[in-house]
Amino acid sequence: MNGQNSHQSPHSGESGSMPDAVVRRIRFSIIWIIPVLSVLIAGFLVWRSFASNGPEITIVFDTADGLTSGQTQVKNKAVVLGTVQHISLTDDLRHVKVRIRMNSGTSDMLTDHARFWVVRPRINGASVTGLETLMSGAYIAFDPGTAADGHAKRVTTFQGLEAPPGVRSDQPGRTYTLIAPSIGSIGQGAPVFFRDVDVGEVLGYTMPPGGRGPILIQVFVREPYDRYLRTDTRFWNVSGVQVGFGAGGLKVQLQSIQALFSGGVAFGLPRDGTGGDEAQEAPVDTVFKLYDSKEEADSAGYHERVPLATYVTSSVKGLAPGSQVTMFGIQIGNVTSVKLDLDQKTGHPRVRIGMQIQPERVLDAKDIKHGTLTEMFRMLVANGLRASTDSASFLTGETMISLNFIKNPPEATTSMEGPTLVIPSQAGGMNGIMDSLSTVASRLSAMPFEQIGVNANNLLANADKTLTSPDIKQSLASLRVSMKNLQDMSTQMRKGVGPLMDRLPEMTNQLDQAVQNANRLLGSYGGNSDFHRNLQAMVQQLGQTARSLRFLSEFLTNHPSALLSGR
Repeated sequence: MNGQNSHQSPHSGESGSMPDAVVRRIRFSIIWIIPVLSVLIAGFLVWRSFASNGPEITIVFDTADGLTSGQTQVKNKAVVLGTVQHISLTDDLRHVKVRIRMNSGTSDMLTDHARFWVVRPRINGASVTGLETLMSGAYIAFDPGTAADGHAKRVTTFQGLEAPPGVRSDQPGRTYTLIAPSIGSIGQGAPVFFRDVDVGEVLGYTMPPGGRGPILIQVFVREPYDRYLRTDTRFWNVSGVQVGFGAGGLKVQLQSIQALFSGGVAFGLPRDGTGGDEAQEAPVDTVFKLYDSKEEADSAGYHERVPLATYVTSSVKGLAPGSQVTMFGIQIGNVTSVKLDLDQKTGHPRVRIGMQIQPERVLDAKDIKHGTLTEMFRMLVANGLRASTDSASFLTGETMISLNFIKNPPEATTSMEGPTLVIPSQAGGMNGIMDSLSTVASRLSAMPFEQIGVNANNLLANADKTLTSPDIKQSLASLRVSMKNLQDMSTQMRKGVGPLMDRLPEMTNQLDQAVQNANRLLGSYGGNSDFHRNLQAMVQQLGQTARSLRFLSEFLTNHPSALLSGR
């Protein structure tokens, strides 16, 4: 006790008995690991979220149909590149603004050449797209596009497409332009055919300024089919169904079911011998003319053309530009114009038919000498060549022009109207038949059938009066007596000449009386044709008989021995 007290501080007695403070070291508790790790993980997630997020963009669409905030994704080739964050209306309430958070690594793709569109179920003609969205929902498709010059500007606001583009930036091929007066049933997405193979599609069309002029149709041809296009390639419309009547009967041509509903175009190689192999390959954005049919496209490939014209005064119903011009049933050209014309010389209306003959349809190009074709047709006209309208089909009423040779043709001349040779025409086909019938009917109508009937009635009445008149009866009675006397004379001559000699003067007098009665009959009958001539001939014969009997009677009276000895 004493020892311990001796070690106390000398000041303890003064300050009391308070002991010194003892300092202890604080130990780390394991429970603090959980909040620390939570903070670290949260910070990592925040950093990763900002690090993985790309730029924020805004796309303007006409409608937000099928889009949902926080769910609808942006995809390219089924790869997710972003998610829709917010959807709102524009200030004018006409469109919607879709705010999208893109993933990292997409900044270089967001240029002024990028395109966005909503993929949803669509029916376009005969094609149906976007069926996969029926289960997964609509999504926004993204095509980064490529710049032609290699330079692109980064943007964050885009105008969305209402329909998928026809060509993606990663699809090889070339685009071309077709010009046509109207598009008909050709629409966006319509197929492009080459030898019945689907090789591309129609991208769209551009109307001319002010609505006047041809329409520009943009088409895309996939690789390697784009290499088949030459500078002289021709396109034609294959939309719908083409129905016609030809030499083989009814013909129905359908390119495809898709072309039936959405339209379509086709192109082909030039025909052999037109220099198609030597033509250059068509570069991108080449402009071609779109023809209405394959026949017109084929006709455009003939280089040698002879303009002809003819004038007709018959009906040209069913004849129109594009109708066939044939010779011996073979097509050699087409009709170019059908116009009503007034002949300045005669003042009569007529129809002028313009034609274009293509000798390459029937002759080889090497056999055609330029500048001599017009003279060749002059020679053909001199040999009887005439133009006439003819029926191409009785069912459809279609009419064509036939160049035929006629036998023993009347003299005809040709003339020139500028570079056009005018050849003579002749009615043909049904028109020619109707013209012939009309001519016959006109001649029949010109005959005086009514006057002929009146004259026939008068003739019958006069003949009836004449035949029933007393003079005719008396003359016939006298003739009957004369004939009986002649018969008796013949009988007496067989029995003997004596009695005959006694009766000759009496018979002569009777014949004279018959001739007088016949002359009175002629006078009463007048100049009626056949009856008068026959009766006059009979009177002359009776007169000659009477004179002969008179001479015989006088001779026998003077020379009775002549009956025995002869003269």
